[in-house]
Amino acid sequence: MTTPSGLPRLGDDGGANLADILERVLDKGVVIAGDIRINLLDIELLTIKLRLVVASVERAKEMGIDWWERDPALSSKARDGELGRENADLRRRIAALEASREEHP
Repeated sequence: MTTPSGLPRLGDDGGANLADILERVLDKGVVIAGDIRINLLDIELLTIKLRLVVASVERAKEMGIDWWERDPALSSKARDGELGRENADLRRRIAALEASREEHP
């Protein structure tokens, strides 16, 4: 049995369990969005924008969400890329210092 949204209905018969619901949510994805604003005398003091996406990795990639692949804190591949860029930059700086040292002994 399903609801109009297509999600299984939880009933007394136990036909749908948490794993089924989680599988459906991860397959389709769920987006929760909201804003919190704090105003004092029509002066905006604070705005917090909340966005939550719950989806499988494959579904997130289909939606164009893949920030974890470029975050050095979360991806060794991204960390290696960052270290490579830093290493190349340091090598260029050392070469420039050595060249200037040779010009002005």
